[in-house]
Amino acid sequence: MSQPVTPLPDHGLSRFFRNQTFHFQTLRTLNHIAAGGADLNEVLMAISLIADGDSNGWYTQFSALATRTEDRIPHCADPLSRGHAWLRAHNYWRTAEFLLSPHDPRRQTAWTRQVAAFDNGMHLSAITYERFTVPYENGQLRGIVYPGPAGWQARPLIVLGGGYDSTLEELYFVLVKAAHDRGYGVLTYEGPGQGEALRQYGLPFTPQWEKPTAAVLDHFQANWFTPRRTVLVGMSMGGYLAPRVAASDGRIDGVVVYDVFFDMGSVAQRYAAAARDPDAMKNPDIAWALDNALWTLGVSTLEQVLDALKAYTLAGVAEKITADVLTLVGERDHFIPASQADDFARACTHARSVETVMFDVLSGGAEHCQLGAPTLWHAAFFDWMVRKFG
Repeated sequence: MSQPVTPLPDHGLSRFFRNQTFHFQTLRTLNHIAAGGADLNEVLMAISLIADGDSNGWYTQFSALATRTEDRIPHCADPLSRGHAWLRAHNYWRTAEFLLSPHDPRRQTAWTRQVAAFDNGMHLSAITYERFTVPYENGQLRGIVYPGPAGWQARPLIVLGGGYDSTLEELYFVLVKAAHDRGYGVLTYEGPGQGEALRQYGLPFTPQWEKPTAAVLDHFQANWFTPRRTVLVGMSMGGYLAPRVAASDGRIDGVVVYDVFFDMGSVAQRYAAAARDPDAMKNPDIAWALDNALWTLGVSTLEQVLDALKAYTLAGVAEKITADVLTLVGERDHFIPASQADDFARACTHARSVETVMFDVLSGGAEHCQLGAPTLWHAAFFDWMVRKFG
């Protein structure tokens, strides 16, 4: 008599795609659920129709999701529901264009529609914000001020900047709502190499991030007020950019890096080794990273990318930081080796205080910038804010 077959254990899945870029960008889209920028099953239905690694299919399905979301809005009588739908549509348009070539004409369509959807959503959701622009070199920089609840001027001003592929509008979902719920006002901005500064004026990244940041802070102080305390938060590549500012601008009382880029040149070398493989551009991980580097740095070859990124190091810079420092680290960060957080902490020899929070895999915060677990890093950040600034 045959023995009964023991069934294999059945487990849920912790990944959406085998390809890391597709998995990570899905997490990024879902990351905004907590701030009203996505719905779980809307995204799951979209990715169920995307073949792993198919960048064109990625655009097709997310642009279709964005369009479906917008098409339902005129049939909804409730203004708040319409506002939330526009905010989700914004996120889906942003996601749709992400993997396209910088020169694909569909990027301009998606860009125009995501910005319009954001503004529609904010107005209908009755969220107070004020856009501004600052002249910079041969173009201008955009920013948004989000006033906090009553009394926010007496609290620290949170200043939030993005990184290698951020958009100004996306920053609302990253931190602004969570900060507003806790009584803070937030200033968000984009610099060269980001958003409209790159797309409309062709301004590439600069390692001297203190220059565009100073222009934005000067504008804020001239048109609003001088904060009693200013805390600068840098997201992703902002983990190099924000410490660079804190090292030279005495207005920065606290700097938060999530996650820190102590030495971007060494990270680029890892990608370059893979990019030299003739088949590398078939992998979205490599193709996207290189295409975005050429575009945002304003160069035309891989060797020029490597040469440009040598300047993006905090060696010799971090020691000049005198503010309080908080570093967030993901154990499974696929961009930045965790050792760079140790390098940064050791280099901050004159900081008022230095704290590092490591998120392990089981916590859910192990990905780059803790994507998929925003409330986890928010808890660490706002706890630090209370302890350091009251």
